Amino acid sequence: MPSSLKRETRIACTLGTGVLLAVFFSIKQSPQLDAWQWLLFSGGIWAYVCWQLWQRLELNRASENAMPYPRLGLANHLTLLRGGLIALTGGFLLQPQPSGLLAWAPGVLYTIAAILDRLDGFVARSSKQTSLLGSELDTAYDALGLLVAPLLAVSYGKVHWSFLLVSAAYYIFVWGLYWRRTRQLPVYPLLPSALRRTLAGFQMGFVALILLPCFYAPFTAIVGLAFMLPILLGFMVDWFVVSGRIPSTTATTFCFNRIAHFSHNIFQPSLRLLLLVALFLFSTNGNDLSPGFLVYSLLLAAVMALVGLAGRAGALLILALIGFVQGATAIDAPTATIIFTCAGLVLLGTGRFSVWQGDDHWVNRRDGEENS
Repeated sequence: MPSSLKRETRIACTLGTGVLLAVFFSIKQSPQLDAWQWLLFSGGIWAYVCWQLWQRLELNRASENAMPYPRLGLANHLTLLRGGLIALTGGFLLQPQPSGLLAWAPGVLYTIAAILDRLDGFVARSSKQTSLLGSELDTAYDALGLLVAPLLAVSYGKVHWSFLLVSAAYYIFVWGLYWRRTRQLPVYPLLPSALRRTLAGFQMGFVALILLPCFYAPFTAIVGLAFMLPILLGFMVDWFVVSGRIPSTTATTFCFNRIAHFSHNIFQPSLRLLLLVALFLFSTNGNDLSPGFLVYSLLLAAVMALVGLAGRAGALLILALIGFVQGATAIDAPTATIIFTCAGLVLLGTGRFSVWQGDDHWVNRRDGEENS
């Protein structure tokens, strides 16, 4: 391993520690937080982030047989920054939800981390320095973020405790693979799936948004359920594949392709029709849509989703607007239907008979690759 790589890693982790201490001293006098507890949690998570990097430095190469890169590279620095933002977010665990400007800190920190999750891959591919290290760190920090942020959301009452099943799923899956290997049981390769990456990305984005103080339960709890069920189903299917209960054969791939075909041609367009009915019932149910710009914004978002004109973006905008309108009030049947149909459209797309699905291309592509 190049000595320059070790030195660069030490410097990066030391600088991160300095930033963490600077934040600690800036909040030390705040009456809203126990600063020492914040330092304990943030420091512990940051130590874990750096340990994950240090343990994998040998993987800082394009492939197993390639020579190691002499430098971490900008992409891995961005990934490490994402880990640092997750550590800063984790400092708010087991503390009362702050108020004022400080209330925005956990959501903003984790939102930036979610954005970097897309950016670091783009930088790695566009700079031609993809690495096994970056791939493994990306997965490890994704799992860490989807443990820290949901724990915070549960403590703030934004989602039901069952949402932590999403956090546990990755670690249970990894432990299951380890258990099978230690008992010399076969572990079969996963089937290729763009949906797997899409589910993980939107899950991170959802958790980031609900940590913002402008969204309230029970709206966030229902949205959490809508986003939780697909990703748990995905983990279940993946486990059946790697354990051999679903064979990794051409026939199985054909079966999954048929399901995807059915979803694109029938299920996703049906979600749009169901959304139209739910929006009509919502609008006639006496919901307050003042000020006026909410009406026009909701109408624009509805048209986008219903005709499939950047429909994922339209569905996401509908969710945000409905959350703003609902506040902390109870969720009725039309609103719940809007939430579940919009969540489905965000995760899957609007399917057949759509006017323009450019946002599908953006969601499914790998930024920085040629012809992406």
